[in-house]
Amino acid sequence: MNLDNVVIVLDRPGESRNIGAVCRAMANCGIRILRIVGTKKSDIDSDAVYRLAIHAGYIFDKAAYFDTIAEATADCCLAAGTTRRKGRKRKGTLLLPEELVRIAGNATDSEGTNAKAAVIFGNEQAGLTDEEIESCDFGVTIPSSEEFGSFNLSHAVQIVCYELFRAGITPSPNGREAVSRADVGNTVSCILDDLQQIGFFSYCGRDNMAELWTEILSRAALSTDEALLVQKTFDRAASMMTHAPLNHPSAVHAGNKPKEKK
Repeated sequence: MNLDNVVIVLDRPGESRNIGAVCRAMANCGIRILRIVGTKKSDIDSDAVYRLAIHAGYIFDKAAYFDTIAEATADCCLAAGTTRRKGRKRKGTLLLPEELVRIAGNATDSEGTNAKAAVIFGNEQAGLTDEEIESCDFGVTIPSSEEFGSFNLSHAVQIVCYELFRAGITPSPNGREAVSRADVGNTVSCILDDLQQIGFFSYCGRDNMAELWTEILSRAALSTDEALLVQKTFDRAASMMTHAPLNHPSAVHAGNKPKEKK
């Protein structure tokens, strides 16, 4: 994976100066893709951004805007949400930045391109909500003093970007083409349809099973061929049980792109 495929996502940023400082932190580490969720460009004080960005204002100029984290990361093969709070609804075991780097290092295709990895940072005051963390594949935390555990937004971005930069992430030698998050969701939908077809669900359970399979397949960092094989395995099993023909087209598509906010 090359650093051009690292996506920094700011969720509901409240301070324009912090956005500028984030741009500078990203530029220090050769990371250029910035996406902003829940805040329109018209609501941001551009002058304040440029004052803190120094010579990294071009990152802000090219930033993309989205309504949700899911839309902002649809073309990414993994999404990691940063948090300092632990809990059952916050991914349980949280990764350290250096552990995230090792996982992100597998997010590559045979040419080291088109397999983006997103790191999401929450609002300065409240961080990411439980629901927003749940929408991510992993939770990431930065160790800090118990007396004062909260990092400034740009400082948190700097630490994570530095770990990515310092690791010198290189393409995986096995030439795997990692599946996107959108394709993981499509594959899970096919699995659930097949399980429903054979009567695995009665009146409830589908949502919990969807969450389970999404987490399993996301952590596995499947290649596109592997994701397709998983889908076809469930399709074939359902067909053998019900003697009904296979009815799922491929759930895995190349080149999924997120839908930008107008």
